[in-house]
Amino acid sequence: MKVLLTGATGFLGRHTLPVLQERYGAGNVIGVSSSDYDLMEPAAVARMFADIRPEVVVHYAAYSGGIGANRTYPADFYFRNTILTALTFEAAARHDVKKLVYPMGGCSYPSTATSPIDEEQLWKGYPQKESAGYSTAKMMGTVAGRSYRDQYGLKTSVIIPGNLYGEYDNFNTLDSHVVPAFIRRYYEAKLDGADRVVMWGTGTPERDFVYAGDVARTIPYFIEEYDSPEPVNISSGTRVAIRELAEIIREMTGFSGEIDWDTSKPDGQMVKIFATDRLKSLGLSCDTPIRDGLERTINWFAKNYDGATDGLRL
Repeated sequence: MKVLLTGATGFLGRHTLPVLQERYGAGNVIGVSSSDYDLMEPAAVARMFADIRPEVVVHYAAYSGGIGANRTYPADFYFRNTILTALTFEAAARHDVKKLVYPMGGCSYPSTATSPIDEEQLWKGYPQKESAGYSTAKMMGTVAGRSYRDQYGLKTSVIIPGNLYGEYDNFNTLDSHVVPAFIRRYYEAKLDGADRVVMWGTGTPERDFVYAGDVARTIPYFIEEYDSPEPVNISSGTRVAIRELAEIIREMTGFSGEIDWDTSKPDGQMVKIFATDRLKSLGLSCDTPIRDGLERTINWFAKNYDGATDGLRL
């Protein structure tokens, strides 16, 4: 079986590529990035499918960024992700692909969703407005999945990973998420001999973190076994307060200074935990303890500091 992985050089893609290669054979798994094919161009998408002739597509390619970028370029995030989704589904159907696995983010859930957030809440409200362009474009993958299944028989599995972290994450200054931002802040404070770091908010919000390697290991199941248009949350379902996370990472990075919480900064949504009942009903789970996953992430960052950062200090 020949498998095409788009977005193979991205964060989750770099975790998933070796999983697929081990399962299906390195010669049968083709990972591509934007440097190989520009998926905004219909001709390039058609050429990719003609060149590779995949039976299965795992479609990770997306235009993504932090909240600041989403606020500045909402139309770009909406347009590009809409086009990336539409062109890939259309070409997959036209080239008789048997299965397509498509991820969307937990940010697509309504801003008013109640935790633990189950999959039934997906269309019951508007996403967080700051990233709604991206979030709603990604949501259309669920519509595409049903539409192309009904008309062309293209079977699609839609997955919704939780708050991902792990090796290869985005540690850039302007758009990193909370785990890589904390790791980098402590690491650089220790390098600089600082006696304290400043963190935003009160530290009281609770989040549900999932190690990217755990998500990657579920993908063969969704290729081979899952045959439903219903999306599936893929997360740990474990509550971790941001203050607790900050303390754990401080300890694991060896930073001995103080944490100053800047309560003038926003906390964001106070509780965001993903229901994992549907995931567990499939016999799947994401069980890497957060300390284990953080240790791998911190060690990778320390070894790859120069290449993992953008040259600007947090």
